[in-house]
Amino acid sequence: MHYPVWYLPEIGGGSLIALIAVFHVFVSHFAVGGGLYLVLAERKGLREHSQAILDFTHRHAKFFLLVSMVLGSISGVGIWFIISLVNPAATSYLIHSFVFGWAAEWVFFTVEIAAAFVYFYLFGKMDWSTHLKVGYLYFFAAWMSLFLINGIIGVMLTPGTWAETGDFWQGFFNPSFWPSLFFRTFMAILLAGCYGCLSAAWSRDEVVRVKMTRFSGLWSLVAFIGAVPAAAWYVLVLPAGPRQLVLGKSPTIVLALEYGAVAVLLLLTITLVATIIRPQFNNRLVALVAMACAFVLLGSFEWIREAARRPYVINEVIYSNSIFKKDADKLTASGFLESAIWVTHKRLSPDNRVAAGRELFIHQCYSCHTLGGGNNDLAAQTADMSYSALVAYLGKMHTLRPFMPPFIGTPDEARALASYLIGKVHGKEVQEPVERAGDGLAAGRRLFEENCAACHSQEDVAGAFDDQTKEKAETILLTLNEISSEMASFGGTDFERGLLADFLRLPVASPGAQKVVDGAAVFDMHCASCHGAEDLVENTVSWDRALIYENLSRLQELVPEMPPFIGSQEERGALAKYLDDLKGGK
Repeated sequence: MHYPVWYLPEIGGGSLIALIAVFHVFVSHFAVGGGLYLVLAERKGLREHSQAILDFTHRHAKFFLLVSMVLGSISGVGIWFIISLVNPAATSYLIHSFVFGWAAEWVFFTVEIAAAFVYFYLFGKMDWSTHLKVGYLYFFAAWMSLFLINGIIGVMLTPGTWAETGDFWQGFFNPSFWPSLFFRTFMAILLAGCYGCLSAAWSRDEVVRVKMTRFSGLWSLVAFIGAVPAAAWYVLVLPAGPRQLVLGKSPTIVLALEYGAVAVLLLLTITLVATIIRPQFNNRLVALVAMACAFVLLGSFEWIREAARRPYVINEVIYSNSIFKKDADKLTASGFLESAIWVTHKRLSPDNRVAAGRELFIHQCYSCHTLGGGNNDLAAQTADMSYSALVAYLGKMHTLRPFMPPFIGTPDEARALASYLIGKVHGKEVQEPVERAGDGLAAGRRLFEENCAACHSQEDVAGAFDDQTKEKAETILLTLNEISSEMASFGGTDFERGLLADFLRLPVASPGAQKVVDGAAVFDMHCASCHGAEDLVENTVSWDRALIYENLSRLQELVPEMPPFIGSQEERGALAKYLDDLKGGK
């Protein structure tokens, strides 16, 4: 709120940070592990009196110098540039909080650069003992850079008591400092092995190619062995919120975990088969595939680490939209726009409502969402919502989606944001809901809009409430969190719950529907080829109709071997009713 926003609605600043950061991490970790790799490869050549291995090491040192010093330095500057543009509040806060840590890191980085140049340009021109010491000096300086940066960026995920005290040492040696340091060190070793295999694949000397491939493969294997317990330790020290996101509460993290798991399995297979057991199999294609797997592995880790901080950019300190947590209550009471510096519309009026809503989107939503872009497109996510549904959702989205920051502002500002998204972006009608008084269909529909429509259409839930008694429907509304941990139980009054239950029990006709769907026919079409009716009665004996209906949408989650149910909403509802009737459900 105190900085202007670099607004790129189709791309999103977060995507740019991710692209540059993952590339830089892929290079910078190699700059750490690759330094030690060079020293030990040189020692191997000296110990075996092999000029061919020493020549390989010299060539690899040139490759190492170009990658780490050129690409690493350019991408490092790129990170500072992009984070300063996209999230200047968090960048400034970290610089001011850890200024001496950054200063120490830059000192070690200077030593690292000088040692790298001396190591390469004086290779074979100074006595080997001194040359090895230069290599060890480089590795020490590079690892100390990792040590220092690890402490500073680690606090963003696991601040511990630093979030309250601001103490430098409590922040630096934060709860995830040691597991993160061990994990990143093993990742640096893994990348050194992958880069070594790549250099070996380009060697024209068959003996050297085989020897250095196996040597490099052992590096990767050691890294795999060490990284697994370090990763488990890392997860165990996470606060409860981030740990739940990592363990499956966040769809983004689940997707990143799947990509990472595939990359790990493929890279481990290549390491065992094509570098250690049969190093003759290593060629340029195999080495490049291994490098791609390593890139995906490290990229998925960084993506997970970033996503686990949500809804914060610095956990418990600054929300992802650059609003400080300590200021949230005050801004909600007094209004966001009035306190924001870089907005045109400080006060709301009927004439500027949509324009002010756009500014609210830019300052509160854009940090995570695009409009019409490929990453977290808010236009697509709100396409089926009405104005009243979005207004109601903004008031409770942090409760329903804990990884999202709360909307910070007055109710009028929430309505302005909804007016922009629904009226301007989607071109729908923007109409304020009628007063809550009343006990008819309109009141029930309004309650549905406010409590359900952000995630469900009426057709989506019709099957769960079809033919239910009013008392059973009300009970379902009180136990929604038991049906799915991602839903919140209805929190209105008993009277409002009755109105909503009446509305949900109304029949919903699909456009063009000519007849009632027969649940037995749906069973014959979708289930009978693998299941008898008696089998499913036994399997669903503890489920009521609402739970049967819900579980039909996640069959593969319950039993991975089962194909997903691909029928319509009406067919799912009819099948749920049929299965419930078979076991005498009511």
